[in-house]
Amino acid sequence: MGKTEINRRKLLVWLGAGASLPVLGACGSEVRAQERFRVNYSEEEWRRRLTAEEFRILRRAGTERAFSSPLDREGRRGTFVCAGCSNRLYSSAHKFDSGTGWPSFWQPIESGAVGYSTDYHLGYARREIHCADCGGHLGHRFDDGPRPTGHRHCINGVAMDFRPA
Repeated sequence: MGKTEINRRKLLVWLGAGASLPVLGACGSEVRAQERFRVNYSEEEWRRRLTAEEFRILRRAGTERAFSSPLDREGRRGTFVCAGCSNRLYSSAHKFDSGTGWPSFWQPIESGAVGYSTDYHLGYARREIHCADCGGHLGHRFDDGPRPTGHRHCINGVAMDFRPA
């Protein structure tokens, strides 16, 4: 197979993926919309309770700029809670420096603290993490973290508040 054939194949794959992006994007947003959470406010109430940046990230699945959150450098003992509802999410004992520019943890504080769904917003499947109590978007889970779980919970600092021990 020549170089031209390989490039043509790559182009066809990219075109096929591009045509499916609207369909995949729609799939990712339906999962949480149908769920019910313990903490549930109207969009108007969420806008009143949250800053504009917290609303963009927690309620619209946004992402903060890498290295912009002071929580990425937070090294004290304590608990990271949801900025939307104060649900306990992560312990400082599970935090590590991933070098990615976002606070990273190898596991949540307890198994029911966060929920997962599949996010297709970039055109491929990613494991989205959301607050189990209010459904707020926190970040994503990747399988390149340290032992013992091998997971990296890459979390937007804006989505959390820190409570020192």
